[in-house]
Amino acid sequence: MAGRGEEEMRLLFIRHGDPDYANDTLTEKGRREAALLAERAADLGLGSCYVSPLGRAQDTAAYSMDKLGLTARTLEWLKEFPAQIDLNERPEFRRAYPNARVENGRYVPRIVWDVVPSYWSEHEKCMEADGWRDCDICRSSDTAAVYDHVTGEFDRLLAAHGYVRDGRCYRVEKESKETLTFFCHFGITCVFLSHLWGLSPFLMWHSLALAPTSVTEVVTEERQQGIACFRGLKIGDVSHLVLGREAVSKAARFCEVYSDEDRH
Repeated sequence: MAGRGEEEMRLLFIRHGDPDYANDTLTEKGRREAALLAERAADLGLGSCYVSPLGRAQDTAAYSMDKLGLTARTLEWLKEFPAQIDLNERPEFRRAYPNARVENGRYVPRIVWDVVPSYWSEHEKCMEADGWRDCDICRSSDTAAVYDHVTGEFDRLLAAHGYVRDGRCYRVEKESKETLTFFCHFGITCVFLSHLWGLSPFLMWHSLALAPTSVTEVVTEERQQGIACFRGLKIGDVSHLVLGREAVSKAARFCEVYSDEDRH
């Protein structure tokens, strides 16, 4: 995380610290992680900062904002990707969500993307760049509509900085060497990366594991004048935790071997 030159438009996606989901804040470990991130924040060159309205992201950003004397703007669409599926109405999908909770005899609405591998491996449309929109789960939920809303807001922000979505690339109406930093969540970060790279969000949700307070860096590349794409330089970097001798949290990861029964 050494200092950087100003050479390209730069996006940083920072996941919140180890979460206390029940209270929408950070665990004590999460607070240590956020403090260590703040110690390295100056080297990151955060630029303009944006933050999810959810407490765990707000609390994470606060450490870096206080350290650097910055302010982060809260954006409603940066909250964790909110698409859900109602297993009470769609019992055929219960096999895809074997850990769904039941309260008072009814299934609690389930985040739509947390399906088990046996399901998405049998339903190839989930992983197709465009076909994911037509997979059974998406046709039975608000996934595509929510995806289009949040990526539309994301593109509006990029357009305000000179980069206008044009097909799968971005038209450069005004060159920018700014950095935009987003303090947010795993699921929504995968959505933005899938949008930038023209991939299925299911592919990102089930192929990446971005640890709490990890930093993902994406920059513009303009090989042809006026046409920009975004490329990843760092995915889920946790060097601030390594340097601070803080163990990396396994929140958002499941067991490496099935006998690790605590993370199914």
